Amino acid sequence: MGKDLLGLQSVPAQTLRELLGATRDISGRTDLGESLRGRVIANLFFEDSTRTRTSFSVASMRLGAGVVDLLGGISSVSKGETLIDTARNVEAMGVAAFVVRAKQAGSSAMIAGAVRPPVINAGDGRHEHPTQGLLDTYTLAEAKGRLEDFDLAGLKVAIVGDIASSRVARSAMAAFTTLGADVVCAGPPGLAPKSFESLGVKVVSSLDEVLGAMDAVMMLRIQFERHGEGKTPAPAGAEAPRASPIASVREYRAFYALTPERAARMKKGAIVMHPGPINRGIELDEAVADGPRSVIMRQVTNGVLVRMAVLRWCLGEA
Repeated sequence: MGKDLLGLQSVPAQTLRELLGATRDISGRTDLGESLRGRVIANLFFEDSTRTRTSFSVASMRLGAGVVDLLGGISSVSKGETLIDTARNVEAMGVAAFVVRAKQAGSSAMIAGAVRPPVINAGDGRHEHPTQGLLDTYTLAEAKGRLEDFDLAGLKVAIVGDIASSRVARSAMAAFTTLGADVVCAGPPGLAPKSFESLGVKVVSSLDEVLGAMDAVMMLRIQFERHGEGKTPAPAGAEAPRASPIASVREYRAFYALTPERAARMKKGAIVMHPGPINRGIELDEAVADGPRSVIMRQVTNGVLVRMAVLRWCLGEA
């Protein structure tokens, strides 16, 4: 029996610091290759993923574990088998832990209630993405010199874009606020509803009014696929798809895109974050994504360390 990691909204500051501290302590170590030797980690991914699935696989292998990938389109789920039946069959093969991504909110918790090995939520619908929230928090602390105690008090963070659809935003704002940061969510009402203020953040419709005061800005893509649209975003000059929460991509960019001109108005030392995938030329311009303020690749690098720490913690090896 191990510990599940299903979300961050109810995780206390002490546990967040434990996981982030374990991440810090893993950084630079080369002696963990036998840590999970002989164990197998099952990646159950029923929704597309590049960074998260690869990152978990790399983390598992660096700890000496074997990895088995079950992808939605080539598993028996495509034949009508339930997620629970799939998980129980994989459990019967002797896996040590599950990493689960699914389109339905609550899927990871449902599986955790049906199997004995620990379950790590790798993203469930619009609900949460806890390891992304942890790596975002670690990267923020690293950039701001807060790795000793992960006290984020005094830091101001803006999360900009399609917050309503973002499991990343929910996990990140939970971790940021629990550790003391002030979080502002910015976007049009259809993407950043005022109801998010119940989570301890401020919601504004004007990015420009708050941008200059922020220590970090996390940009989010518009998740057209979660608004009933196709997976390919509209080009920058086009009208938004029918039933989209924005009138046009051009109009959205005018108010919310992080362009070089906007980035120039950010305070000295402020950083730019993005969980990926980036829709370059929509929410974030190339010069900013690849510019000196960007810590986006640090987020990816730190993601492996965070997931190593989480795997060890869930399996009782931390």
